[in-house]
Amino acid sequence: MTTSPRRAHIAMFSIAAHGHVNPSLEVIRELVARGHRVSYAIPASFAEKVAATGATPVVYASTLPTDDDPDAWGTELIDHVEPFLADAIQALPQLADAFDEDRPDLVLHDITAYPAPVLAHRWGVPAVGLWPNLVPWEGYEEEVAAPMFAELKASERGKAYYTRFEGWLATHGVDTHPDRLVARPRRALVLIPKALQPNADRVDASVFTFVGACQGERADQGAWQRPPDAERVLLVSMGSAFTKLPDFYRTCLAAFGDLPGWHVVLQIGAFVDPSELGDVPDNVEVASWVPQLSVLKQADAFVTHAGAGGSQEGLATATPMVAVPLATDQFGNADMLQSLGVARRIDMAHATAERLREAVLALVDDPEVALRAEEIRRRMAGEGGTRRAADLIESELP
Repeated sequence: MTTSPRRAHIAMFSIAAHGHVNPSLEVIRELVARGHRVSYAIPASFAEKVAATGATPVVYASTLPTDDDPDAWGTELIDHVEPFLADAIQALPQLADAFDEDRPDLVLHDITAYPAPVLAHRWGVPAVGLWPNLVPWEGYEEEVAAPMFAELKASERGKAYYTRFEGWLATHGVDTHPDRLVARPRRALVLIPKALQPNADRVDASVFTFVGACQGERADQGAWQRPPDAERVLLVSMGSAFTKLPDFYRTCLAAFGDLPGWHVVLQIGAFVDPSELGDVPDNVEVASWVPQLSVLKQADAFVTHAGAGGSQEGLATATPMVAVPLATDQFGNADMLQSLGVARRIDMAHATAERLREAVLALVDDPEVALRAEEIRRRMAGEGGTRRAADLIESELP
């Protein structure tokens, strides 16, 4: 085990969302094991999960919508960005009060934690982003961000958003455009495999270092056991947020129910009652939550929304995937998985029982898919994961 020359105080900042907290947890656990004191700023709903790593939760009140109310995010781009700024403005005084008498030596932060780089600037300490999804490449602003944000920036509401953001940063002495504060950190560790990154050869390696999946054993989540009579296992899981999909789950029952030799694990999330599914075939196991990584280690195929977490878990276990993206970066992830030759993308509007079944069977019966999946799994294992991430964080300590 690598040991730092001294025991440091490291502060991590994130929001109450599984897709942003979970990727960091094994890194935090490793830093604590190396003797560092880690404070983790997080809303109360995730405090217990953070405390299980050995870090000290620093609880703050957040105004952001949570995974329990995904509809609260609205439907337009401006609806998705305004809440982060509003939350940052109200959270900053709370976080400053919590840390000003116990300032850290180093700040770690999720991409959504806008107060973190502001506080690092105030305290004169380095900040390192822990990036849980795709990163911008050289040319990203011109190719993707500019057209995506053009209408927003031309609108009155968008102009007001940027004026407020720039004013907030200026008040705290941060001379950085809001777009760069979010997308262009000083230094960041990327907690996804490089295989998922579009235009990876154009990513600035002096800023972004890919360390791959930092998954850990997850013994606290429990273990899933493959039934002894299951010739093949399929996991259907659409993540933790946008899971209110009873029609899709019924389609999956039609696609895979009573499929000879197959055992199906259907995770339906917190927003659907099992009674909404109707008759469930004997070969289908329905649960609101399952220990996903444990299932994938024993699965033959995976129907996923192609979120960053699920995508990399599928790659790390060499499990062929049918990607049915729902939102945000999932569409890009689905395209990347398909381009790697280990998945098929089916958009929700076209996700019929026939197409889903045909895609799964074609993937598992193709030996080339298995070879490509295993090669990607080996490359991922070589990216370093949790230990390399902790080594690089220690190298940033003053």
